[in-house]
Amino acid sequence: MKTRFLIALPLLASLALPVVAQQSSDTPDQQPAAQSQATTDPNSPLANPDKQLEPLKPDTREGFWGHMNPFARKKYVQRQLAPIRDRANELDELTASNSRMLKDVDARATAGIQRADAHASLADQHAVEATNRAQMADQTAQQASTHLQSVSQVVQNLDQYQSASQVEIRFRSGASVLSKNAKEALDQLAETMKDQKGYVVEVQGFNPGRGAAAIQQSQHLADTVVRYLVINHQIPVYRIYELGLGSAKLQSASDDSSAKKARGSRVEVTLLKNGVGELQADQQAPSMSQPE
Repeated sequence: MKTRFLIALPLLASLALPVVAQQSSDTPDQQPAAQSQATTDPNSPLANPDKQLEPLKPDTREGFWGHMNPFARKKYVQRQLAPIRDRANELDELTASNSRMLKDVDARATAGIQRADAHASLADQHAVEATNRAQMADQTAQQASTHLQSVSQVVQNLDQYQSASQVEIRFRSGASVLSKNAKEALDQLAETMKDQKGYVVEVQGFNPGRGAAAIQQSQHLADTVVRYLVINHQIPVYRIYELGLGSAKLQSASDDSSAKKARGSRVEVTLLKNGVGELQADQQAPSMSQPE
């Protein structure tokens, strides 16, 4: 029995020596230190993505058994695999960081393109508005030029009156009272003078006979017509030109070479107009044609 115990004792000692040597060479704190160093080291790929990773170096340390340890334990294997696992984790995190940066660059580029498109659309709108304003300004300039020509023409012909309408009022011999037909004719003439500009009324009285008596009677007939226009139709007195001609000979409108003598008691009322009324109509027409 003692002999067997003595033989087994050296064998147990030989088996215990590798275990003690492996435990003395194991450093359990190296793995957490390596992981914390990877995250805090400024030279790590995560802290500096542009820096290239250095290749892993094999473990050249020799243990109790030399290059080959037939009794490798878990801790020994984990210590050998820890750098590989750390390097793989770093590569994964670096890939994720690159993906995030690519997405961020793509988002900023898309936003920049959208802003550029918006600015281009706004510039197009401003160009269209400027074109429309230029066209409106051109139209306004043309209207102003046309109106200026009309005003110039009116100013040149301001003292040139043209006959617009004429009414002849007949009286009985020796009478100066307006008949019903005479009043209706004057009412129609006065209606055409409402809201008119640049007109005058010429009232000429005629009466047969000779001398101052005929002239006085013709003037009295003209006064009767003027009084009716002023009182009943509020025609301004300054627009009426009145004259009693008696039995004076008048130039015929149809034949300039002949003159005829006034026949019977009558008053000729003539409406004369210049171009001021046409100018007012031209001013109102552009204002009505302009869009609101």
